[in-house]
Amino acid sequence: MLHDLAGREFAPADAPSWQHFDWEELAHLWDGNDLAAAHDWLNQRWSGLVRNRPGGQADPEARFLQALAYAVLALHFTQNGNQDGARVMLDDALVALAQYRPRFLGVRIDPIYATLDELKPMLAGLAADDPCPMFPFVYRKFEYE
Repeated sequence: MLHDLAGREFAPADAPSWQHFDWEELAHLWDGNDLAAAHDWLNQRWSGLVRNRPGGQADPEARFLQALAYAVLALHFTQNGNQDGARVMLDDALVALAQYRPRFLGVRIDPIYATLDELKPMLAGLAADDPCPMFPFVYRKFEYE
């Protein structure tokens, strides 16, 4: 789903990062397993950074939000029986998040990374539409400062 953000206000490119992100809101979505809404939250902010920052998609904060979005999608896909999509997003998330360990912009990366690292071998060998290999589906909380 594409969002038209042209009419929305966004903090200026030189604004401190904390003006862009309300980690409490994302933590509430993540911890509440509302991963579709968490992805939308990340996508909205990523789009604003790409549009407003000189580095565009190469901006470190934009790349970080994209890495978090990969993680959210991996968790969402595995829960919803899309194991092929989960494997792709999980691999992308592990590679992208590794650059930001142990924390970035106040977000603790290691708990997210550990969740994905534990899930990865569980996904190996699953058929594309197999159910989620974790029951109950429990993953680490979103931690931030």
